[in-house]
Amino acid sequence: MAWVFSLSAECGAEKIAAERFSQHFDGLIFTLSNSIQAQCKATLFQDLEDNWWCRVSPENVSELGIDSPDVAYTMTELGILLYQRLRSAPAFRYALVGVEVDEFRTYHELISEIPETRFPGLVLTESIEQEWGSSATFYPFRSGYLWQPYEGEIYRPLTVSPDLKAKLNELMVLA
Repeated sequence: MAWVFSLSAECGAEKIAAERFSQHFDGLIFTLSNSIQAQCKATLFQDLEDNWWCRVSPENVSELGIDSPDVAYTMTELGILLYQRLRSAPAFRYALVGVEVDEFRTYHELISEIPETRFPGLVLTESIEQEWGSSATFYPFRSGYLWQPYEGEIYRPLTVSPDLKAKLNELMVLA
């Protein structure tokens, strides 16, 4: 099963907005500090509310999730680069970088959860903030947009007790 690292942006009801957003990222090549090059591929899709999304997936990134500290570092560096590029992107309503962030919330789900929402890296238009009122957890991102600052990707290895590890090993033997 693939765990895709991407920038996912909800662009509203008009497909043309998602297409413009897509063109801003599609084919873009990032060169990382370890000399790996990651070319961005942008794809469009609609959610259950018929709003258009753009998923920007950098190639040459693990599709297994964050399985080592090196992968977490690489994804964090790509996340920073994606957010830098997002500062000049065409209009969108909200966006987030991370693993499995496709359609992380529909528009109405997001509106109902804010201001309690805690998504480090969430970028949204000021008009969304105006619908629910001001929140101290959002900061200026660019003109017309606010965000909860990105905290990077984290490697969290499974830490288990010897007893639990033995049970996991038994499970593997039964497979």
